[in-house]
Amino acid sequence: MERPGSASSSLRRYSLSISSRRSYQIHEGDETESDSVSEAGDIGDRALPSRRYSASNSFRLSFDNWSENEVAASLTDDLKSQPQPHPPLSHSNSSVTPLPPDTVSPLPATSAILVSDDSTQESDKGLPELLDYASCLIHLAVFGILGVLTRYLLQKLFGPGVAGVTSDRTLLYLDLPSNMVGSFLMGWFGVVFKGDISRVSEHLAIAISTGYLGSLTTFSGWNQKMLELSVSGHWLFAALGFLIGLFLVAFSIIFGIETAKGFSWLLNKCSITNRYEKKLTVNSGKRQMGIMAVLVVVLGILWGVFGALAKVKFKHGGSAAQLWFSCMVGPVGVWIRWFLARLNGRGLGRSSHMKWIPFGTLIANVSAACLMAALATVKEAVKTRNCDTVVAGVQFGVMGCLSTVSTFAAEFNAMRESKHPWRAYAYATITICASFSLGILIYCVPVWTKGFDVDIDVE
Repeated sequence: MERPGSASSSLRRYSLSISSRRSYQIHEGDETESDSVSEAGDIGDRALPSRRYSASNSFRLSFDNWSENEVAASLTDDLKSQPQPHPPLSHSNSSVTPLPPDTVSPLPATSAILVSDDSTQESDKGLPELLDYASCLIHLAVFGILGVLTRYLLQKLFGPGVAGVTSDRTLLYLDLPSNMVGSFLMGWFGVVFKGDISRVSEHLAIAISTGYLGSLTTFSGWNQKMLELSVSGHWLFAALGFLIGLFLVAFSIIFGIETAKGFSWLLNKCSITNRYEKKLTVNSGKRQMGIMAVLVVVLGILWGVFGALAKVKFKHGGSAAQLWFSCMVGPVGVWIRWFLARLNGRGLGRSSHMKWIPFGTLIANVSAACLMAALATVKEAVKTRNCDTVVAGVQFGVMGCLSTVSTFAAEFNAMRESKHPWRAYAYATITICASFSLGILIYCVPVWTKGFDVDIDVE
């Protein structure tokens, strides 16, 4: 009569363990969603292979294993306390004792798979941590320069000189085409195909999403154009510029994601991805060192050429000198934004409050917008050719690369599609209002009080 009671108590303890673990999983699910939406765009150096196993992931895995082991221990103790049937007769010289027939391990079969995957990932780390950092910084610098050049070309293509679609005097600011194109491409290479690119090379995925697309788009330039409209009294146009710009950027990344999903379906149907993925995968230290050496040479050539061109054009000033100088200093902004991105998904304080806000991206965009406004104030106060060249180069290069719209758009879209879509609009409001309000204090107030001539006629 003891056995049914013991079995029922075992089942009660097992059900209590399962219910407590289920409540933990529900709580963990909410936190996981907060992490995923705030880390949708970028997580900085936490994405590197050498730093993939963070303390939070280790704690979460150990907690899961602890809860499973607790259930296993309780069931094992109950099985031991219960009277077992007589084991079948075995040979006296045999060293193997047969197991009880009803003993089944309560641990899930995925435990062995987890260990196997971890050991495989540990063996494929590739470069040491220091070289891993250096390689990623070089990737970011090269692709960041390419992003600056693309942004400049799009400004000229859609600007008053060629297509005449954008202008400093309209709601369609000069950086709007680059922000839209960058957000569209972010839907492709930063959302849908980011996992495929990461399997080929983690550094390449970071270089494309953070380096190229982050530098192709700029939030500080967008904010500064709206400040220049408001300083002349065109407040309504500035507000409409933010609203229209946010709508076009949000639609661009949605359109990019949907088209990328269709193209991904086509590739999977034709089995093209599996055919070339193994051949292109950079999974060894030698390959990574080879690519790193090539990019070092490329970066040295780019800096040398841009430095020579900037030296020649610096005496005469103009947009050409500003472009070459911005290409030289642009990687600094990319590096700072990448380091700040490690704050995404971490929250505030030890309790990690408000983890759904990507504080790394928020700090990068707001600080770049403030520095952009401060440099614009200095430019208006000094008004010399050399100052204009240096300030415009730093604005277009460092501040343009420090701030980003593509990452902001990816985070906004992830929040909008989550269980709490209001977070997307709250995040956008916080970013825009904080940047614009501080910009008014830094740029508009000095212009009004000092009487600088920056009158802009809206067309």
